[in-house]
Amino acid sequence: MARIEWTQEFEIGIPVLDTQQRLFVEFINELDEACRTDDLTKTNRVMENLLHYTVTHFELEEELLEKAEYPYLKAHRRVHEVFMKKVSELRGRSIKGENISTDLLELLKGWLKSHIQREDHDYVETLKKITESKDAEVSSWLGAKIKQFMS
Repeated sequence: MARIEWTQEFEIGIPVLDTQQRLFVEFINELDEACRTDDLTKTNRVMENLLHYTVTHFELEEELLEKAEYPYLKAHRRVHEVFMKKVSELRGRSIKGENISTDLLELLKGWLKSHIQREDHDYVETLKKITESKDAEVSSWLGAKIKQFMS
């Protein structure tokens, strides 16, 4: 697979989330390299980083959607839960000694196409109500959340 370069087609226009999604693309590229070189240590490192990333990214995204009163938050949250379950299952297989590199790579590429490029675009207008808000309380809350999740 060729290296995936970050392009505008991945962007949703919410800077903090776009920054986080760039990391996701880097995970795919690192994992692709691990698959090509059969580097299980690198695969495991990417998986652990991915688990940490998804927890923090999903928490931030879901809190933003809740604050913005996104009407489909429950369904969006459920999709996140299913993804986390799949990653956890792969992690379990890896701990047992199985090489899950290819399966994890396919999962990540599928997530990029189905969730990041499609489903995340559905909430942009709702989220812009708070990310572009001039309300001091909302701006303060958002600034605190971004600082919390970026540290």
